Amino acid sequence: MTIASTTEDSMEHLRTKMAQDLLIRGVSERTSEQYVLRVDDLTRHYGRAADTLTLREVEDYLGYLLRERHLTLSSLAPVVSGLRFFYEVTLGRPRRDFWIPAPKQPQTQPHVLSLQEVVRLLTQTEHRRNRALLMTTYAAGLRVSEVVALKVTDLDSERMLIRVEQGKGRKDRYTLLTERLLAELRAYWRVFRPDPWLFPSPDGQHAMAKRTAQHIYTVAKQRAHITKPGGIHALRHAFATHLLERGADLHTIQCLLGHSAIQTTTRYLHLAPRTLARLGSRCDLLTIVPTE
Repeated sequence: MTIASTTEDSMEHLRTKMAQDLLIRGVSERTSEQYVLRVDDLTRHYGRAADTLTLREVEDYLGYLLRERHLTLSSLAPVVSGLRFFYEVTLGRPRRDFWIPAPKQPQTQPHVLSLQEVVRLLTQTEHRRNRALLMTTYAAGLRVSEVVALKVTDLDSERMLIRVEQGKGRKDRYTLLTERLLAELRAYWRVFRPDPWLFPSPDGQHAMAKRTAQHIYTVAKQRAHITKPGGIHALRHAFATHLLERGADLHTIQCLLGHSAIQTTTRYLHLAPRTLARLGSRCDLLTIVPTE
């Protein structure tokens, strides 16, 4: 038996164990696949099973990714996460003995669309479906993966809430369904009758692809002559920032965005928050958008 075949046999066993460890901890399928690929890349780099490598060799590999393969610090972070899971959970190595350093991420603030820019963006979107998609993303503060996954049944018009099922981190949550958004979605539904997906794919059998939603935003931004960088996620940033400007408290925004830690939400504190007496119509961000 060759060294290569021995290494592969050893890694196949470790892959199986790692996949099981990821599964029972509720890690998403896509993240699990990426974590396993990180360990496979490390194994191929040295030509040895990853469980035989020293901490110094792992650190040298991370340096190689930065120097030779030109990974950015943000791209290196998920590599570190995958390798940490493998060594700490799958192999059970204590952190005090096998601590893989993580790159310090630069602290940046997102480019935030002004309220006037959001208005231009929405009013320049002529197709009713595209307009409804962008309005929902903004008015409910959704990630692109969340807005395309919405079903018609996720809209609760009695409680004026939108149910976000299995958002980031596999968590369900509720966010705002304002009167203005509800009126827009009802008008959209009367024309297109989507079912079950609120924003379906062209064949109607699947949810709209995320890249399609991104393209819709890019086209709308060009038509509105908005030059700020960023994709459709900018609408989620605008949602949080504009609520802060209207006096919403940080904890409320954290719940609406689905952030696990309040520290994630505090990035929006470059605007001075004020205590919100009540949500009500003050949080209907679409009232400024003219109706057709």
